[in-house]
Amino acid sequence: MVGISSFGGYIPRYRLNRMKIYQSMGWINRANIAYARGEKAVANVDEDTLTMAVAAGINCVAGIDRSQLGGVYFASTTFPYQERQNAGIIAGALNMRDDVRSADFAGSLKSGTTALISAMEAVASGGVHNLVVCASDSRQGKMGSPQELIFGDGAAAFLVSDQDVIAEYKGSYSFTYDFVDHFRGKYAKFDRQWEDRWIRDVGYDQFIPQIINGLLDKYNLQLSDFSKVIYPCNYGSERKKLAKKLSLDPLKTQDIMMEQIGDMGTAQPMAMLVNVLEDAEPGDRLLIVGYGNGCDAIWFEVTEQIKKLEKRKGITWYLENKAELDEYSKYLSWRHIVSADIGLRGEEDIWARWSLDWRSRKLILGMVGSKCTKCNTPQLPPQRICANPKCNAMDQMEDYVFAEKKGKVFSYTGENLPPQMNPPQNNGNNMF
Repeated sequence: MVGISSFGGYIPRYRLNRMKIYQSMGWINRANIAYARGEKAVANVDEDTLTMAVAAGINCVAGIDRSQLGGVYFASTTFPYQERQNAGIIAGALNMRDDVRSADFAGSLKSGTTALISAMEAVASGGVHNLVVCASDSRQGKMGSPQELIFGDGAAAFLVSDQDVIAEYKGSYSFTYDFVDHFRGKYAKFDRQWEDRWIRDVGYDQFIPQIINGLLDKYNLQLSDFSKVIYPCNYGSERKKLAKKLSLDPLKTQDIMMEQIGDMGTAQPMAMLVNVLEDAEPGDRLLIVGYGNGCDAIWFEVTEQIKKLEKRKGITWYLENKAELDEYSKYLSWRHIVSADIGLRGEEDIWARWSLDWRSRKLILGMVGSKCTKCNTPQLPPQRICANPKCNAMDQMEDYVFAEKKGKVFSYTGENLPPQMNPPQNNGNNMF
C-alpha cells in the first residue's frame, strides 16, 4: 500500500486586513472592494517560500526517524534560488541523510499535485521510500491590483510512504494544456493576468469538470462516492456555478480559506488536503485537484492508521494562532515592493562565504551542535573542547540535533539601531 503517512502545514503568523490595503490603494480601482473581505496571510520579513516549506516539513516529520527519509520534492512558483536546488536545502534543514533524492518542481500552479503524484509513483516503483513532498508559495500582486488582495502565503507537506499509510493512493488522472490565464516572465516580479471572464469561462469552467469527470470515468466512480472534493478556484461565483454543473453537494466541497489566508498558489490544494486530513475518518474518499496549464486529479482513501497518527499542527492551529500586521507599508517593505532606508548600518557586504557555509552546513541548515560523550553536555555551536568548565574534554564530541528541542530564554534585549525591517530587533542572549 502506497500513500500519505503524515502531513504538515504552515501559515505565517502575520495577517493583513484586506481593507487596509483597499483604504490605501482602492482609489486606483474602486471595483477592488469586492476582494477586500477578510485578511491575507503575510510572510514575515525573514520568511520566504523556502522557510515556510521547511516549517511545514518539520511539522510533517515530527516524531519520525530522519534516517528513514529517502528524499524531498519541493514545488513552488516563487523559489528563492534559480540555480541552487531549493529541495536540497530542505533536505539539510530536515537533517536527512546525504544519500537522498531531491528535486524542484516549478513553472505551474499544479506543480504541487504533480510532485505528489511523482512521489507516489516513485515509492510504488520501489526505487525510493519515504519521500517528503513540500509545496509553498509567496506570490506578490502589484499595488492596486486584485492579486494584491487575493494572494496569500502558506505551505503544506506530506510524507509519501509504503508504511503506516493514513491515506491510500488509489489513482490519478492528468492533462496538459498551454492555457495562459496568467504568466510571469524571467525578469518580472508580478504576474500578468488576462481578463477574469477568460479565466472563469475557459479555464475553471471547462478544465475542472474535465479533470474530475476524467478521473471518474477512468476508475468507474461517481462523484457522490467521495467524502470531500478539493479544488482551487478563488472566484466565489464560479465555485457555485461549478457545484451546480457537477451536481456537487456543497457540504462535500472543501473550504478554500480565502478570507483567512488567500490564494496560496502551488500550496493551495495541498493545504486544503492537510485541512481535510486533520478531521478525516477511516473510509473517507478524497478527491484533490491541481489547476494550472492543465490539471491533475488524485484519489485517496483514508485508512484506520489515521487514528494512530500523532496529532499535527496542520492548518487549523495556524489559523487560530495569528497576529495582526499593523501597517500596510510594512508588508510593502518586507516584500521589496517599495524601498525603505534601514540606515548606514544596513550597508554591508551581503555575499555569503560558501566555503564557510559548506563547512558549517549541518549547523546552519539543521541546527546540529555537539554533545560531549564524557559529561553529556550539549553545545551550540559545536565545539572541540567541552564548554563545561568541570570537564574540558577535547575531541570527545558527537553530533547533537538542537532543532525542535525546547529551551528557555534567560534574557533578551530590544534595539532600534541595528538594521532591521521590523524594529526593534530582539537579540536573545544565553539561549539554551
